[in-house]
Amino acid sequence: MLESTTSDDSDCKYESSTDVEQEYKLIEKAYDEFNTGNYDQCLETLKELEKCNGTNNKLEHNRAVAKFYKSGCKDHVTLLKSINENNGPISRSSPISSNLSYSPIARFNMAVIYYHRHMYETAINTLTPLVDEVEDLEEHMAALVSTFMLRLLLVTNQLRKAAAFLEMLQSPEHKSSLYLNRDTLIGEEASNCDTATAKHENFQRAYKFLAIQTCVMNRKPIVVAEDGSAEFSLLKAHQYYIMKDFQMAAKQLKKVNEIGVIGEGSEMLNTCIANNMGVIHLRVRHYAIAAKFFQDAINFDKRIAANMRNVSLYQMSTARTCEILYNLGIAMLHLRRPKEAYNCFFVPLKSYHNNPRLWFRISEACIMDHEMKMLEEDSKPMITSVVNTGGRKMVFLKPTNNVVYSLDNASLESGPNLHFAALALRNALTLTTYYKNAFEMTEDDELPTEREKENWRNVKDNNFCNPSRPISKNSLNNMLCAIYAAYSYVSLRLGDYVSALEMAQELLKAEKLSDAHRLLAHMYAGEALLMLDKLEEARPHFEPTFVTNLNAFDFETKDWRVKSLDAAQNVVRYNLAVVMALQGDFELCRNILSSCTHPIVAAKVLSLKTYLDIRMGKCA
Repeated sequence: MLESTTSDDSDCKYESSTDVEQEYKLIEKAYDEFNTGNYDQCLETLKELEKCNGTNNKLEHNRAVAKFYKSGCKDHVTLLKSINENNGPISRSSPISSNLSYSPIARFNMAVIYYHRHMYETAINTLTPLVDEVEDLEEHMAALVSTFMLRLLLVTNQLRKAAAFLEMLQSPEHKSSLYLNRDTLIGEEASNCDTATAKHENFQRAYKFLAIQTCVMNRKPIVVAEDGSAEFSLLKAHQYYIMKDFQMAAKQLKKVNEIGVIGEGSEMLNTCIANNMGVIHLRVRHYAIAAKFFQDAINFDKRIAANMRNVSLYQMSTARTCEILYNLGIAMLHLRRPKEAYNCFFVPLKSYHNNPRLWFRISEACIMDHEMKMLEEDSKPMITSVVNTGGRKMVFLKPTNNVVYSLDNASLESGPNLHFAALALRNALTLTTYYKNAFEMTEDDELPTEREKENWRNVKDNNFCNPSRPISKNSLNNMLCAIYAAYSYVSLRLGDYVSALEMAQELLKAEKLSDAHRLLAHMYAGEALLMLDKLEEARPHFEPTFVTNLNAFDFETKDWRVKSLDAAQNVVRYNLAVVMALQGDFELCRNILSSCTHPIVAAKVLSLKTYLDIRMGKCA
C-alpha cells in the first residue's frame, strides 16, 4: 500500500503555493501510475517528487512498495528491510499516536508480509497497536485494519476471540465503516455486494465473507448465500462438514470444482478441494481414497512450494504442505503403513513443534512399526521340533533375538523406533499437562463470560493444537489418556518398568476413563509389577471379574487387535495364568489356560503349556 504525503508534514517547507500544487500533481500522478501497474514510471515520478520536496520516510516507503510490485511481489525481504531502516524497529507496545517516525501504513504493510509468510503471531503483534487505536485512524485505514485482524484471528484458530471482535465491529458505538447489522449477514443476499471497486480494495465484500466465516466456524446458525464465487462455495461446503453432512459437503466441493479459477489461484483452489475431499473421506473411514486425495493435494501444492524463492508473496501464503502431510499421515496410520506415516508427520513437526497431538501421532507411527515387526516374529512357530526319546519329549524352541537397547545404538537407528517414540511421548505429555493447567473453558462453556464481553482481548481460545481447531476439555482428557497408555507400553518394551508402572497408575486416575483404556492400564501395570518381581501386587490387575463390567462397544470401535469383550477376557485370563505359573501354582495355571480359547492368545497359551510340561517333568 502506498502512503500519501501531505503538505502539513512538519518536515515540508514551501516557498509558494505553486510548489504545493506541483507536489500534489506529482503525488496524484505517482498514485495513478502505481494503480495502473506502471511501476517504472511511478518510480520516476517519485524521483521528481524527491527533487521537489526532498526525501522523507513516506517517500522512501512508497519507493520501496513500488519496487516490490515491480519485482512481481517477490522481493518482500527488501521491502521489509526498507520499512525497518526508514521507520525504525516496530514494537508491539508502542502506541501509534506517539511521536515516532513510522506510520500506520508501514506497520500494516509489515503485518501483511508476516501473514503471507505464515508468521501469524508476529503479524498479530504488529497489527495490535493499530487495532487498539482504530477509532483514531481515517475511515479507509480503519476498514483495512479491522478486516485484517479478523482474518488473522480466524487463521490462528482463535475462533471465540474472532466472534467477540466481530461483535465489537457490529456495535453501533464502534467508529468503523464496517458496521453491519447481523440480520444483513443472515439474509439471502448476504454475499451480494458491489464489486465495482478497485482490485484488493473491496473491503465490504471481504468483511462480509469473514463475518459469515466467523459465524460458521463458531457453529452459529447462518445462511451461506452463494454468489458464484469459489470462496463462498467452499465456505458452504465447510458448513456442511461441520454439520456432519459429509455427502452434501462432497457435492458442494464438486460444484466448486466446476466454478474453477483461472490464473495464480487455480493451484490453490485445486489443493484446497483435494485436501477437503480427503478430510471428508477420512471421516467416513474411506482411508485409501482419503490418502489418494491427500497425495493429489500435495502434488498441486508442490507446484507452488517447490520454488518458494521465485513465487510472489501472495502465492507464498497459499502453500499448505505441512497441513496436508499431517492429514496424509493420519490416513497412513489407519492403513497400517507406519513408515509412510512417520515420514509425513516429521515435516510438519518442524513447524508445529508445540503441538502435543502431533508428537503423539508420530509416536503412534513408531509404536505401530514396532508392533508389526513383533507380529511378524510371533507368526513364526516357537517350537521348531519335538523329539520322542524313550517316552519323553524333547522340545526345541526357536532362537530369540534379544536386543539390548542403549542410547548409543538408538541414536544410530534411523526411521521410526521406540526410543524416538519415548521422546515424542515425553514431549506430548509435558505439553498436554502444561496446556491442561492453562485450560480456561469447560466443555459446555461456549458463551462468553461477562469479563469477556467487556473486551474481546479477554476471550480465551484453547487453540494450542494448531493448525487444527481449538480443543475441548473432553478431547484434552482423551488425548492425555492415550498418551499415558502409549507411554506405559513403550516404557515396558524398553525395559523401563518403573516409568511403565507410573504411567499406568496415572492412567487409572484419569477423568472419564474409557473401558478400553481401563483394560490397558491394568494390563500394563500388572506386567510392570511382574517384571519388578512384585507378583502379589500384580495379581489384582489380572482378576477377570472387572472385565465383565467393561463396555464391548469400546473394543469393537477401536482399530486394534482386541476387538471384542471375549478377546479382552482371554487376554486377562492368560496374564493371570502367567502370574500363577510364576508363583508355582501350576495346576491352577493349567485350569485357567483351559478357558483361554480365543485365537488372539492361542500361540502364547501353547507356549505356556509347553513351559508347564517342562516344569512338571513331562518334557526333557
